[in-house]
Amino acid sequence: MARITYIEHNGTEHVVDVRPGLTVMEGARDNNIPGIDADCGGACACSTCHVYVDPAWVDRLPKKQAVEEDMLDFAYQPDPKRSRLTCQIKVTDAIDGLVVHIPEKQI
Repeated sequence: MARITYIEHNGTEHVVDVRPGLTVMEGARDNNIPGIDADCGGACACSTCHVYVDPAWVDRLPKKQAVEEDMLDFAYQPDPKRSRLTCQIKVTDAIDGLVVHIPEKQI
């Protein structure tokens, strides 16, 4: 299991264990984390699972693919370096301890 910390815009932290093979979005969905809407169900067809990756983790995650970059254009206040779609981040043992910050809203 990988322990992931989801931090809401208001500072509320949710620390959950997510099974490898799932995505960070599925971990949020399965644990009822508020602020991760995931309207498209993980198909990378919207931006409603947008988060800001904690600066300590930005360079430790796999690089964004072009489709994710394109969808982030529709996210609420995207950050060129820290914004990611959680449906595109696969959970592995290597991301144990990942911290993500949920934006004020999803669009």
